[in-house]
Amino acid sequence: MPQADIETGSKLPASPKPKRQREPKPPVSAPVEKPEPTRPAVKREGPFAAMGLSDAMLEALHLADYLEPTPIQAGLIPKAMAGTDLMGQAQTGTGKTAAFAIPILERLESGKHQGPQALVLVPTRELAVQVRDECTKLAHGQRARVIALYGGKPIRPQTEKLQRGCEVVVGTPGRVLDHMSRGTLFLGDLRQVVLDEADRMLDIGFRPDIEKILRRCPESRQTLLLSATLPPPVLRLAQRYMREPEELDFSTKDIAVETIEQFYFTIDPERKFDLLVKLLDRENPRQAIIFCRTRRGTERIGQRLSKKLASVACIHGDLPQVKRDQVMAQFRAGKLTLLVATDVVGRGIDVTRISHIINFDIPEFCDDYVHRVGRTGRMGREGVAFTLVTPEEGPQLTRIEMRINRLLTRDELAGFAPVAMVPTAPPLPGEPAPDRLGPPPPPPTSKPIFGRRTHRLRRAL
Repeated sequence: MPQADIETGSKLPASPKPKRQREPKPPVSAPVEKPEPTRPAVKREGPFAAMGLSDAMLEALHLADYLEPTPIQAGLIPKAMAGTDLMGQAQTGTGKTAAFAIPILERLESGKHQGPQALVLVPTRELAVQVRDECTKLAHGQRARVIALYGGKPIRPQTEKLQRGCEVVVGTPGRVLDHMSRGTLFLGDLRQVVLDEADRMLDIGFRPDIEKILRRCPESRQTLLLSATLPPPVLRLAQRYMREPEELDFSTKDIAVETIEQFYFTIDPERKFDLLVKLLDRENPRQAIIFCRTRRGTERIGQRLSKKLASVACIHGDLPQVKRDQVMAQFRAGKLTLLVATDVVGRGIDVTRISHIINFDIPEFCDDYVHRVGRTGRMGREGVAFTLVTPEEGPQLTRIEMRINRLLTRDELAGFAPVAMVPTAPPLPGEPAPDRLGPPPPPPTSKPIFGRRTHRLRRAL
């Protein structure tokens, strides 16, 4: 504060503050441009490059560690790129998904479209998620949006994704048909339709839905049909809805994968669970799937196993979709060791860490056995499969052996003596008679009901 004069009382003028000299600014230098990270040049060499694939696809294949095409990929991709209708048959675990996903992504057209350009129909929700993830992985570096449509999830989020637009739709027939009836899925722009695991879709009753969908698709579309087996119903479907399809058979003479060791136990029904626990203790699998025939049986075995062993979960059709997704995510990540399941995961699910397959219940259909066992031994890896057979299931075991053209090896565990089984069909030509045949069962006798003997009545039809 300025000091005051003592005599006059006036204020003295404030002393001026020294001016602060500005420091000279350093010379402005030109901004240093950071070099953009250079992407490694894609080597246009090798079997995939020889197919004429784009640089973006070759890079995506390199990032996915796809170095050599499998037989079905080498045979199907060039023909699919040419627009031919194809029926591809190959063993499970040989890369069928990539065989049709690569041509789909390569043939997408740029520009605005009202609906998707490709539709992939699959039998199960889990397979829909897996195919979507595979297509997304192979679409690295491309503007290809892939959407999965399946039941068990709210339909509104799927509708919103469809409204935003997509290039590829992967879905189960029921949910796809639901979106079509609501007007949220337009099929007029489709250029490619894929029926994956077609035999399984027909087995579980999807034939009417598939035919409704195919009738709404453009006639100029390309149709690809892939499965491990091609039974007569599938061939009739192909003849009706495909244009002069070319059949490609990449399956070997032996349907079962050669890298999978296959064994069976003969056991009484009441001792199957004890044998299962003892078998798991002996084998100590890295990851294993235990297949049961019914949903209730799956739940019961899963609960009993979880009381004796750690890292156990079960999956079946009665579980909410959110729970099924959680279980499959944990199993794929290796957080679960044992998965008790129905055949809902017996088709197409690819988990590379699975070392053991155990058929707690022998499958009703021979093809289901092929697909169950195919969950291990994927892409040339080794695996082990065990089947628990009760005495009355001997004929079913023989039918399976005839289907895969191979005799299963009998295995034994201490404390579980093999049980004699009923006679089955004659052995395969050139094969020794199996040593599991037991004495013939007694002839069935009709049981009286309320003191009266039952009679079979024939009615004129």
